[in-house]
Amino acid sequence: MTNRPQVAVVTGGGRGIGRGICLALAQLGHALVVNYRGDSQAAQTTCQEAERRGAPRTPAVQADVADLEQGQRLLRETLASLGRIDLWVNNAGVAPARRLDLLETTPESWDRVLANNLRGPFFLTQAVATTMAELRSAGTVAEPQIVFITSISSRFASTARPEYCVAKAGLSMVAQLFAVRLAALGIRVYEIRPGLIETDMTRPVRQGYDEKIAAGLLPIARWGTPEDVGRAVAAIAGGAFPYSTGAILDVDGGIHLRTL
Repeated sequence: MTNRPQVAVVTGGGRGIGRGICLALAQLGHALVVNYRGDSQAAQTTCQEAERRGAPRTPAVQADVADLEQGQRLLRETLASLGRIDLWVNNAGVAPARRLDLLETTPESWDRVLANNLRGPFFLTQAVATTMAELRSAGTVAEPQIVFITSISSRFASTARPEYCVAKAGLSMVAQLFAVRLAALGIRVYEIRPGLIETDMTRPVRQGYDEKIAAGLLPIARWGTPEDVGRAVAAIAGGAFPYSTGAILDVDGGIHLRTL
């Protein structure tokens, strides 16, 4: 086994939850590939902060994971640059451009959201898993891991964004499928379900959820942060769950709890 630093790839790593994940992994000393789709300045800022926090190398790689060829290129460029992949975090995703009622959802919005949030990560993870199995067989990596960032929307129905809920619910099953298939290959798979996380994506609905939180929506009565999600990924990356695969970590302020 080589003594080179472990390598983590975070799709959509330049902003929001992805940025929180990158900075948490940097503090573990991981080399990072910060994937981004369009905002190169945000990605570079994340790279600089990650290096300040301890990441030895942090190349930023532009690729749209909804495009299968670009996803393959991201994988190839990671291997060419850093030579290994110990952790792959499927984080990149999009919200509907407009929140529309279930009865008004358009095929165009459906196709866009599912391409980014479900189809792209599924086929990219196929390629990542094959690569990880080869790296492990060659002795390049010891315990490769894959993390899917889903959402409480995989469990809670929101009729104002049905395409997002369907995509995240599908991604939850994708995580389960890969966990079953890859266990025998020595690759562990985890799902993290964030709740209400304070990011650019949630800014348009901030006021409405502020009111719901104040009224008791969450047992832990605050918004989550990208750092909260980052800590969960760092625990996985640090080997905290060696006898788990397919596990779901709820980072949601307790909203999933049922009470009477």
